[in-house]
Amino acid sequence: MSVIISAEQINKHFDDLHVLKDVSLDVHEGEVICIIGPSGSGKSTFLRCINQLEVTTDGIIRVMGEIVGYREDGDKLHRLSDRKIAAQRSRVGMVFQRFNLFPHKTVLENILEGPVFVQKRNKEQVKKEALEILKKVGLSNKANSYPNSLSGGQQQRVAIARTLAMKPDAILFDEPTSALDPELVGEVLAVMKELANSGMTMIVVTHEIGFCREVADKVVFMESGEIVAVESPENMLTNPTHARLKEFVSAVL
Repeated sequence: MSVIISAEQINKHFDDLHVLKDVSLDVHEGEVICIIGPSGSGKSTFLRCINQLEVTTDGIIRVMGEIVGYREDGDKLHRLSDRKIAAQRSRVGMVFQRFNLFPHKTVLENILEGPVFVQKRNKEQVKKEALEILKKVGLSNKANSYPNSLSGGQQQRVAIARTLAMKPDAILFDEPTSALDPELVGEVLAVMKELANSGMTMIVVTHEIGFCREVADKVVFMESGEIVAVESPENMLTNPTHARLKEFVSAVL
């Protein structure tokens, strides 16, 4: 399988705070990687660096072999323009804790925004695809609804549909169920499971250990800005090789 996302020795500083420390990770085509760890361990910052919402202090991130955020000039890297970075960003979708939908636009209009106005694709074709995606996420009857009429779980499924409409090579999920009421979590996880089963490449920051067990190919445990352990889901739950991971999983369960 080809490598879709490759992070090499990523460091990130916020002033004197060293948030990511030599983080390296390869994600192959069709893999689902779940990242777990305590709050403040750098999980979300790592995703934001992959998608260039944060600029790394040093290290290199590649998507489909191309360095993101920079162009190579011999042994030097030069920062790309915002427009070129935005074009790269569209190749890796991101679903946030909060849904970030435009409140004044319908569900369908929210989904059309990126493909039509950023990717400059044909509006009628995108609309047709968007309606199919809404069917896939169980919201075919909500195309003309506005976000404030939807539950949190429905809004998050719209956010996933909006990301899928961009036809990304991979999707990053930043604790996508953490802002939801407990009874709404299952409907979002069900959509994510379907995506995983369809072969979508995914990195998921989550505290949903059951989801990790069912869906993940690998589980990455981060603490204090470092990748401490990489385990299979089976080992993570039954025989973790790292004592701190064992302690964390026991506490979460």
